[in-house]
Amino acid sequence: MSPTLSPTKVLTRNRLVLIGLWFVFYASFALFTPALLDDADSVHAEVAREMLLRHDWTTLYANGIRYLEKAPFLYWSMAASMRLFGVHTFAARLPLAFTVLALALVMDSFARRAFRCTDTGFYASVILLSSFGIFIFTRITIPDAMVCLWLTLAIFCYWLTDSQTEPNPSLCYGFVACCALGSLTKGLIGIVFPVAIAISHLLLTRGLRATIQRVRQFHPIVSLLIFFAIAGPWHILIGLANPTQGHPGSLSFTHGHWTVPEPNQGNVHGWFWFYFVNEHLLRYLNLRVPRDYDTVPLGLFWGLLLVWLMPWSAFLLNALDQIPWRAVISRLRRDDQTVPLTPNQSTLLLFGIWAAVPMLFFSLSTRQEYYVLPSLPALILLIAAWLTREAAEARTGPDSLVATGQRISVVILVLSFIAAFAAGFLILHTQLPSPTTDLSTLLKQNPGDYALSFGHFLDLNVQAMGAFRTPLLITALALFTGSLANWQLRRIHRPHAANICLAAATFAFLVATHLGLQIFSPVLTSQGLVNAIATELKPDDVIVIHGEYESASTLGFYLRRDDLHILDGRSSNLWYGSFFADAPPIFEDAGTLGMKWSGPRRIFLWTEPEHVPMLAGNAYLIAKSGGKEILSNQPSFH
Repeated sequence: MSPTLSPTKVLTRNRLVLIGLWFVFYASFALFTPALLDDADSVHAEVAREMLLRHDWTTLYANGIRYLEKAPFLYWSMAASMRLFGVHTFAARLPLAFTVLALALVMDSFARRAFRCTDTGFYASVILLSSFGIFIFTRITIPDAMVCLWLTLAIFCYWLTDSQTEPNPSLCYGFVACCALGSLTKGLIGIVFPVAIAISHLLLTRGLRATIQRVRQFHPIVSLLIFFAIAGPWHILIGLANPTQGHPGSLSFTHGHWTVPEPNQGNVHGWFWFYFVNEHLLRYLNLRVPRDYDTVPLGLFWGLLLVWLMPWSAFLLNALDQIPWRAVISRLRRDDQTVPLTPNQSTLLLFGIWAAVPMLFFSLSTRQEYYVLPSLPALILLIAAWLTREAAEARTGPDSLVATGQRISVVILVLSFIAAFAAGFLILHTQLPSPTTDLSTLLKQNPGDYALSFGHFLDLNVQAMGAFRTPLLITALALFTGSLANWQLRRIHRPHAANICLAAATFAFLVATHLGLQIFSPVLTSQGLVNAIATELKPDDVIVIHGEYESASTLGFYLRRDDLHILDGRSSNLWYGSFFADAPPIFEDAGTLGMKWSGPRRIFLWTEPEHVPMLAGNAYLIAKSGGKEILSNQPSFH
């Protein structure tokens, strides 16, 4: 940073830059476009909307049916945002945007204090804001960025106590408060991750006996009371509000296999069993019912770390090499705790454990692409520490770290040139579709991959890439110029300037990502169909989704309807809650739909053109978009 500025002015300038970057990339265009997507994105927004509609902040509902599988904090925050700003797309996304801002500021403070350097805090927060993983998974209203925030705050509190002879009670209470908020955000991992990281660090740095003594210093009784005061009320209230009904079965083990009881109408386990046994234990063991999810292959799960952190992942191996594993292993082999690790070694070890725990935990379970997110802040802190050391070495006299940075810049340059060449090739060898072309007609359907978060993107082929010429051009230019500037500046021993250029290129790539998502969104959302029928829809008209509710869940949010009917789709998020006695009769079969179709009420049927069901009478096409269409038993008024 500039030597003419005082540390306070540098810190102020850095934070203004961070807030500016956050506003541009997370709190402006990204809040409003594209429309909410079908599946988790709009389902979660609809749950928050129905929370306001029903005035029930305890039991979650989706489409009028109990939605018992999730913790409430994300929905509370979205419902509060909607109460303040109205039921809009930006209001649903706003809590996650502020989550990213809070996380960036915490990362800045944590890194700056941990490594006693303003540059490290700046690097950590910039890398976080430019992280492809953080950006793309806050385009969907899922709680994992919030999990990152609570986990980072919890570890920050723990780290601050580590250098204290007697832990500050406020930090101990802060740690358990973050654990409680984590449990209200994503369930038991909100407790398991921070506690496992802290205990593992204590054992490796202090040994078993000293760890037990240290835990006793953490004010455990008061800390537990604070934890239960925050996390307890909702868990108790929702359990009481959703008791077991009828006589559901129980888990059994026969012939070497577990058998999980499935509910039937009026015979269903209550919230305690469903949430803790089915959604936590059985999901971890891949025995959860219903089996409506897929799992990312283990190798891909680990490899995605490199994708979510690119291009900063090029520095990851060197960043991980800072962790004093050899010193720790040597101390364990000798059973010698008399020679403690240095404060810097202890901090690096803590970050290494933090990165490892979520990855190892999910390696033994089912996993989605975004399950790596809790490890990202730790890896970012390690990368920021290494970049700071490299920049400091360049100022005092180039040595091994500067040379390593130069070699890494060559790798980034080569890979970026290959990617830029591929993007350029697609630009030159594809044609821009006409404005009236439906992108879905250019795709190759792979429905077997849709249980993955980004399964639909596997439908893209060379023919469809013509629609993405603008984001491809931005990507090619960003990769080419950013990697070239990074290499040239590192060659002349200016790694700090090189990092700024690399960050600029990464932010340009985020713009391309957003544009690409906006172009692809008609395939991922039914909001275009909403616009087509909203002016014709009357309160007593019936909307029917052919397939799972999640396939067209944007209809509920944007049409403000919590009574969508489902044809041949009693599964996924609505499945379990539909067996409670008070579940509305919204599930249709061919017979019941036929009776409605030939009746006097107007029916709007959402369906895929290639899977139109048999209908008892005339079917009028009302609208078509993104490989989806709306049919009606009555013609359009227009």
